[in-house]
Amino acid sequence: MTSGAGSGSGVFEAATGDGPSLPPAEAEQRSREIRAAVDGLLQIRRLTLRQGGDPRTVPADWERRQPVRAVALALESGGITPSSVDASGARLSTGYRVSAGERPGTAVVEWLGPPGAGAAQEEAAALGACVPALERLGWDALLYKGPRGRRFLEVEPMSP
Repeated sequence: MTSGAGSGSGVFEAATGDGPSLPPAEAEQRSREIRAAVDGLLQIRRLTLRQGGDPRTVPADWERRQPVRAVALALESGGITPSSVDASGARLSTGYRVSAGERPGTAVVEWLGPPGAGAAQEEAAALGACVPALERLGWDALLYKGPRGRRFLEVEPMSP
């Protein structure tokens, strides 16, 4: 999956943190694309939601099947900065990275940056700031400590 930021493909992809940096000149256009994607997401939820549910808090079936994309959109729409990498995969900037979780329907959010950038020291606070953005669009996030003491969020859809 590409990050979508600056991909130029014409197809919107939420930034997962494994793509190129967004050129500053494209920030306003990207902001409009994110708003349109969230509006579209909420419309899909309204059309597919069972009677009485809140479209802001119940992920649609397609989101449950593609949690990396849905979680990345929730984070990006919440104003959280994605990490970025260069063409060789070297980390260029500090921010979130979303990947598939071990269990189906889950995603993992890490806070990563270039070597020496201090991402490990920022991760507890930065990941904590991700939680409200995820909850706002119907995702539960639990903070865990992984290998070498690095923290990460395991994210899954809220129950309907």
